[in-house]
Amino acid sequence: MAYPVVSAPYGFKPVNLIGGQVFAGSTRNLPIAYGYNTNIFYGDFVNLASGYVASVANTLATPTVGVFLGCTYTSPVTKQKLFSQYWPAGTLAGDAQAIIADDPDTVFKAAVVTAAGTATIASASSLLVGANMAGNTSTGSTATGDSAGGVVAASATAGNFRVLGLVPDTQVSASATYVSGTGTTTLTVSGLSVGAVIPVGTDVFQSINGQLQFTGSTVSTAATVTSSTSQALTVTASTATISASNPLVLVQTPEVLVKITFGSHRYYVA
Repeated sequence: MAYPVVSAPYGFKPVNLIGGQVFAGSTRNLPIAYGYNTNIFYGDFVNLASGYVASVANTLATPTVGVFLGCTYTSPVTKQKLFSQYWPAGTLAGDAQAIIADDPDTVFKAAVVTAAGTATIASASSLLVGANMAGNTSTGSTATGDSAGGVVAASATAGNFRVLGLVPDTQVSASATYVSGTGTTTLTVSGLSVGAVIPVGTDVFQSINGQLQFTGSTVSTAATVTSSTSQALTVTASTATISASNPLVLVQTPEVLVKITFGSHRYYVA
């Protein structure tokens, strides 16, 4: 089992910049309008409306100026300056400032979910690297202040997030033994734990001479393992011959590194 376990989407977290540049925590403060009546959560994307920060869907259907990383304002109750993980809708503060990571070249880490409106963790296939993915539509938590933003597993080639790479630290691997199938539509394996969930996007690798070789085949329909001796998986076409003599390894990748596509960031919109 990987550590830490990714149990739910958590928003978009800056990790570095493209080209290997370091993200040094540089941010820009932008004003939030007095009484702005929409929650904004840590890790959500925002835009500007009449010069003030406004929430936008994490799908980026509207261009963004960057990701929200908290805010400051004077409490209308205590009259004390607060630093908040999220912006509480309707707060009557005239000095509110959002902290925004606004560099268009920022690389974000994000969780992969099964569908736009769910928090169920899925897997990103190696086939998605270099492709685009769509953001999800889930709302963050007022209890934690964190976003529920992420990217949708079944959205390859669509959306405003370019996948730069997979996150190996939280990958989950399961060993299996080949039973039958060519890997073109159905692959039957044994050795999986009964009750285990194999999500869409789980990659099929072969262990050859101690090294993992991607077969080009990935799970296209989620499955819950019902038998340790004969579990059928629906998969995409394989680009390699799956050999019965080589152990199989199923690899789930719940997190990816993404960048906002050109034209989706307001600084790059003509």
